[in-house]
Amino acid sequence: MRTFLIVDDSAVIRKVARRIIEGLGFRVAEAEDGRQAVEQCRSAMPDAILLDWNMPHMDGYDFLRALRRLPEGSHPKVLFCTIENDVASIARALHAGADEYIMKPFDKDIMTAKLQAVGLA
Repeated sequence: MRTFLIVDDSAVIRKVARRIIEGLGFRVAEAEDGRQAVEQCRSAMPDAILLDWNMPHMDGYDFLRALRRLPEGSHPKVLFCTIENDVASIARALHAGADEYIMKPFDKDIMTAKLQAVGLA
């Protein structure tokens, strides 16, 4: 079974995302911030990551840079998740190594489309 790591400081977003992603057939793990996510990736690299951009301790940008430096860190497809509809923020995330972006709020149809875009659906 493919694995999916949800990285978001909002418990509500993690819960909603978990329900959608498990419904799409993934095994799901969660992290509250980038530091927790790096540790989880060191122990078991997921197939995909839903990554919040604005978090305490280590934001999405710093996590993404750390992830891509890990052994196997180029493997996961990263969907960065933001409320910002700013082209510069989106470009920065994609330049840092994100594969796709998803706007909050999202639903199953949007998630499915984004996963198809990165070859995971």
